Amino acid sequence: MKQQRLYRVAFINKGQLYEVYARSVASSDLYGFIEIEELVFGERSSVLIDPSEEKLAAEFDNVKRSFIPMHAVVRIDEVDKRGSAKMTPVGDSSNVTPFPLYTQGKTDPS
Repeated sequence: MKQQRLYRVAFINKGQLYEVYARSVASSDLYGFIEIEELVFGERSSVLIDPSEEKLAAEFDNVKRSFIPMHAVVRIDEVDKRGSAKMTPVGDSSNVTPFPLYTQGKTDPS
């Protein structure tokens, strides 16, 4: 039996470092985005519940496919076993630095 691939994807969203597990990761047809599908979360029937993972599971509930901007992706790893999906704050005490976001500045009309 062929084992399904599993990927750990770390990306920055809303000042948090999200770490989720997905069965499929690919470059998207939408330019500048990574596409992740079939997100994998822990069983809800287990006795021990991780609140961070539950929050992520609720946020991605009923999501078939998610498009993540390439500049927000920190790391993608292929792994053998699923760990705990988590959200951690990105701040001064973190060793993760988000990439700068480039926005179009004001144009001088003169």
